[in-house]
Amino acid sequence: MHYAFDDDQEAFRRELANFAQRVLAPHYQADDRAARMRPETVHQMAGMGLTGLRIPERFGGQNADAVTTGIAAEEISRADINACYILLIASLNADILLANASEEQLARWLPPIANGSALSALVLTEPDHGSDAANLSVRAQSDGSGWSLTGEKTSISLGMVADTGIVFARTGGPGARGVSAFYVNLNDPRIARTALDDHGGRAIGRASLHFDGLPVSPSELIGDEGAGFVSVMQGFDYSRAVIGLMCVGIAQAALDEAIEYARTRQAFGGCIGRNQGVAFPLVEQATKLAAARHLCYEALWRRDQGLDHTVAANMAKWFAPKTAGEVVHQALLTFGHAGWGTDSPQGQRLRDVLALEIADGTAQVAKLVVARKLLGREYAP
Repeated sequence: MHYAFDDDQEAFRRELANFAQRVLAPHYQADDRAARMRPETVHQMAGMGLTGLRIPERFGGQNADAVTTGIAAEEISRADINACYILLIASLNADILLANASEEQLARWLPPIANGSALSALVLTEPDHGSDAANLSVRAQSDGSGWSLTGEKTSISLGMVADTGIVFARTGGPGARGVSAFYVNLNDPRIARTALDDHGGRAIGRASLHFDGLPVSPSELIGDEGAGFVSVMQGFDYSRAVIGLMCVGIAQAALDEAIEYARTRQAFGGCIGRNQGVAFPLVEQATKLAAARHLCYEALWRRDQGLDHTVAANMAKWFAPKTAGEVVHQALLTFGHAGWGTDSPQGQRLRDVLALEIADGTAQVAKLVVARKLLGREYAP
C-alpha cells in the first residue's frame, strides 16, 4: 500500500501550511475572544482556492479530489480550526449541489462560493430535531408559484455571517421522503438571526435562524421535491472524514507544542521529557493520532476511488474527535500551570475540538451507521 501524498499534494500541503501559520494562526485566539471571525478571512481563504476546492474548474473552482481536500482541512486546522469551517461547509455544500442541482443552477450558485463572494451555510438542525433530522418540522408551504418557509433552525455553523444556505424543509408528509432542499438567500429581512453563546468554536458564529414566511421559487429547489434528506445524508459520509482531519490537525498542533515543551522545560536536573511519566503519555497520544489520521484518509481515498466509504467515514467521525480531545488534554497537562492560562492556546483548542464530537452527527449516530453496515440493519440497533 502507498501512503505518501503525490508531488502535487505535498507541494499543496507545504503551501497551505505556510499560509495558515502566517495568515490565520496569529488571529486564532483573538477571534475566539471577540466571538467573531474577521471578515477578511473568507477572502484570504478564497484567494488560496480553499472555498472552491470541490468545485469544478468551469465554475471557478479547483476540482480537487477528496484526499486533497482532507490535506487542506488538516493543515488549516493546525493553525485555526474555526477558519476551517469555511472550507468544510463550502466543500460539503458544493458536493450536495453537484450531485443534485441542474447545470443552470450550478452556474448561478457555485462561482460565488468558489470566489468567496457568497459564504454558504448548511441549514438543517432544528431545536427538536438534531440527530433525528428526518423528522424536521420547518415547513415549506406551497403557495401555487413556489413555497413559503416558516419555522426555526438552530445550531447553524456560520449562521450569523453566511450569505446563502442549503435549507431543508418539509414539503410533504412525515419522514425522510417529505423533506426537500432549497438554496436560499439568507440576507432576506424575513430571516431573523440569533447568535448562540458557546463554550468553543466561538468565532464561527453559530446561530438560530427564524424563517417568517420566506418565499422560495421553483428555481431554488435542489433536485426533486422530497429528495432533500437523501442528498444531505450522502454528503455527510464525505464531510465526516474531513471533520476527522480537522480534529487531527488541531491535535497535532497541540502535540507538537507539548513535545517541544518536554524537550526544553527544565526540572529536577534535566528536561521533563526524560521522565517516563511525561514521555509515555505523549507516545500514547501520538499513536492514537496516527491511527485517526490513517482512518480519515482511508475514507477519503475510498471516495476518490468510487468505493463505499460509509464505514470508514463514520468510524473516523467518532474516533478522531474523541482522540483529538484526549491528545489536546494531555498536551495541556504536559504544560502544567503554563498551559492553564488563557495566554496558552491549549485550553481553547480543547474547547474547540469538543464541538466536533457533536457537529455533523454525534458519536452515537456514527456508531449506529457502522453497526447497521457491519451487522445488517435487522440485527443492529
